[in-house]
Amino acid sequence: MSARIILLVTSPRLPAGLLTAAAWDAVRQFPVFTAAESEQADALRHAGVPVTVIEPDSERFLAEVSGEQAVVWLSGPAGDQDFARQLGLRLTREPDRAELELMYGSWDPPGARLLDAVAVMDRLVSPGGDPWKRAQSHRTLAQYLLEEAYEAFDAIESDDLDALREELGDVLLQVVLHARLAEEIPDGGAWGIDDVAGGLVDKMVRRNPHVFAGAEVADLDEITDNWERIKKTEKSRDSVLDGIALSQPALALAAKILQRAERAGLGVPLPSGDDLGPALLRVVAEARAAGVDAEAELRRAALRYAEEVRSAEQKNVGPAE
Repeated sequence: MSARIILLVTSPRLPAGLLTAAAWDAVRQFPVFTAAESEQADALRHAGVPVTVIEPDSERFLAEVSGEQAVVWLSGPAGDQDFARQLGLRLTREPDRAELELMYGSWDPPGARLLDAVAVMDRLVSPGGDPWKRAQSHRTLAQYLLEEAYEAFDAIESDDLDALREELGDVLLQVVLHARLAEEIPDGGAWGIDDVAGGLVDKMVRRNPHVFAGAEVADLDEITDNWERIKKTEKSRDSVLDGIALSQPALALAAKILQRAERAGLGVPLPSGDDLGPALLRVVAEARAAGVDAEAELRRAALRYAEEVRSAEQKNVGPAE
């Protein structure tokens, strides 16, 4: 009867020793081999499981396990794919020597690659990492956060999902970098990515009681009203306008101010006069009343005009002299 070789693959993003019941049964029942020392090997030894380190050579390994009913090959953090491929090819030529079985002892949970992003950023910002990133501050990075957000917006407007995936990665880079830099704020003001994520989780749970607390809601309007009510309680603001991002584009800023004033039931009259500023504000108010996004409409019109400019440029290009 041929031997059974279990290729045990585990996630390097989960704590060592966090394995499935089937994986624990296998390592406790059969000899365990691996190519190098690792946290996973240490965890098994601490649990009383012997782990033997040998060179990842298929012929030597097959000779080592000859006569065993079954053995476990504990793959390293990268998965030992070259060794697994080499072993599979040899057993394809010599199928009587052993049977190969792949077993997942643990696997990446959703969001596991976010841990990689945090680890990579930590390496870049730590001593010996990237000098440029180490020299940045929240203020010097502010422009890049805006630029990346606008590029993600462009991808959405273009219905380009591949570009959106990439641009959201660039936005995430800014978030992770800001959080890593914040870890080094002196005088007890430091915080990190876990504080950012933890605050977000707490906020989502608090502001969605219809999902997490069994609150009854009739429609989307009531969900929005609940969100604003809870937000107002959390922030303890003095004005309905507190919290508006004042650095956003002027048309969007005007629309947000008008929205907040309307939601609060404040009948503040719009400014009169023929000056450009008040006139533009009245245009934004008219757009809101008609259910139109003035910022988006102006952007679309500007882009259409840009295409006409490019077209005129092409028509005016004469033959080379």
